[in-house]
Amino acid sequence: MTRERLLDALSALRRAQVGERRAPHKPLLVLWLLGRFAESGTTAVSYDEAEEPVSRLINDFGPAVTSRSRARERAAMPFVHLERELWDLRDRDGGLIGPDAPERGTALRNRGAHGRLRPHVEALLAEPGTLAAAVRLLLEQHFTPALEAPLCDAVGLDLAADPDGAPHTVAGRKRRTRRAGFAEEVLHAYAYACAFCGFDGALGRNPVGLEAAHVRWHSQDGPDEVDNGLSLCSLHHTLFDLGALGLLPDLRIQVSELYVARGPAGRAVDELHGRPVATPRPGRPSVDPRFVLWHGSQVFKRPGTQAA
Repeated sequence: MTRERLLDALSALRRAQVGERRAPHKPLLVLWLLGRFAESGTTAVSYDEAEEPVSRLINDFGPAVTSRSRARERAAMPFVHLERELWDLRDRDGGLIGPDAPERGTALRNRGAHGRLRPHVEALLAEPGTLAAAVRLLLEQHFTPALEAPLCDAVGLDLAADPDGAPHTVAGRKRRTRRAGFAEEVLHAYAYACAFCGFDGALGRNPVGLEAAHVRWHSQDGPDEVDNGLSLCSLHHTLFDLGALGLLPDLRIQVSELYVARGPAGRAVDELHGRPVATPRPGRPSVDPRFVLWHGSQVFKRPGTQAA
């Protein structure tokens, strides 16, 4: 296997069929394994060790679930189903565990399930630039830029430490680039102010702390158009992409019931609940309801769901 073949295999990870919902379970397991490799030089791990941290990643960075027991065992699905071209999964006696094994944490623990990325994969990851390229590919395909730093922090990765990990073009597929001008058009539409809190700071003539947020993520086929964008301050952009903040179809702000804060600055977020989003400048479109519905079902941590 070459580096290019490895990156193609990571790009082609089969996604679980969970209706129309995102299911980034495998990418998150792989990112966690890459963080483990960067720290220790090995990806070998038992299910018992992986269950809690990987389930927490899936709960934090994937769609929420309503069942507390499912929230605790979400690592079981990718642990069983990660492609065997990349992953070697065995029981305590060394016997192979196939992809038809039950997706239940109890069953995997009872069998002493343990896995490891295959030796040729680990050998490639040890080469300069490969690990960083793999991380960047998974982040770009499955998440959104505002989540890259918190996700890397969560798995113990530092992309700045490996600048050689250049972007990878998947064989047979054109890499989807962001449209130049999208950010400026969105910020201009909202008069260079946060559509949630009104923050409009500038350093001289240059806005600071303001970003153009995709409502439906670019990585999930969201268009680079104003009706899929919001001008948000950096804080509210991150909270929006994490699902702590959301929107109702009438464009009123929601604050997740799972969001908690102790101090007055943190509690200021709660004051956004029910507030209408700022109206864009005349002639510019508001957010399309289709993208609001996508964010509500795919990202927002809704009442009655588990975020951790």
